[in-house]
Amino acid sequence: MTNFPTLDPELAAAVTMLPSVDFGDLPAARSTFTTLVDAMLADLSMDGVSLRELAVPGLDGAPDVVVRFFTPEHADGPLPVLVWIHGGGFAIGTAASSDPYCVDVVRELGFAVANVEYRLAPETPFPGPLDDCYAALAYIHSHVDELGVDPDRIAVGGQSAGGGLAAGTVLRARDEGVVPVAFQLLEIPELDDRLHTVSMTEFVDTPMWHRPNAILSWQYYLGESYSGPDDPNVSIYAAPARATDLAGLPPSYVSTMELDPLRDEGIDYAVRLLQAGVSVELHSFPGTFHGSALLATAEVSKRGHAEALDALRRGLRLRVPAS
Repeated sequence: MTNFPTLDPELAAAVTMLPSVDFGDLPAARSTFTTLVDAMLADLSMDGVSLRELAVPGLDGAPDVVVRFFTPEHADGPLPVLVWIHGGGFAIGTAASSDPYCVDVVRELGFAVANVEYRLAPETPFPGPLDDCYAALAYIHSHVDELGVDPDRIAVGGQSAGGGLAAGTVLRARDEGVVPVAFQLLEIPELDDRLHTVSMTEFVDTPMWHRPNAILSWQYYLGESYSGPDDPNVSIYAAPARATDLAGLPPSYVSTMELDPLRDEGIDYAVRLLQAGVSVELHSFPGTFHGSALLATAEVSKRGHAEALDALRRGLRLRVPAS
């Protein structure tokens, strides 16, 4: 692996503890990720948090979408709600991998969280995963009384590929005009299949995520008909960076990591949101890499986590006028 002189010293000391994920061997990548997540969840306390699973009807006859729905144990609604979408390059991961994050949101903010178990590529390419996320969002909005959530304080967020799915879901919500999304939280989002930024070009062997994995990730997600970065038929809901009109999207928080191939597409998307009149908070964390937040005890990881929660708190603090 290349030496990265700006790598945060705390992260550098622990980076060798992280697994190597190779999308060229997807079964092995999934197994590696599952092992990592199982260890992470083994000691997760659910004290003060209620969890139930919702079976959300899929769109257009698709299978039900499982949503892990978290609330404070003694909730006094209606609650703000975060529809959360896990990462994993569109091809690995589970909703449960985000349970620690969801529990933190419930405990720290008193919000509800709807954690979506979308179908994975390549078995289910676009639009299946995006449809699942949108189905979950629409279900939450149409069942607010039953779920005890506030229809005017719905946020959509995600991390990595989940950030890309979140951005696509919010674009679709804007265009369909049914669900008023009040805030979007895009952490290290995967947004652009064209792979032409400086960071995506240069970071070919960075920890956890790099250009070779990104190439395969988009091939899996966009399916057999995808002809590559010059394909003119890629939907903006699949690759939100291709959207030419970002006006009318909700206030946004975007985070990027310095040594992440996805860095520049995240920054570019945030800048373009600003240029379209959207209120945006953008933070690029120095010395970090994609997935470095897994090293949760590092000071920069603590700072990033606290800031995302605070952005979410501020993003949903005010009621949005009913549409």
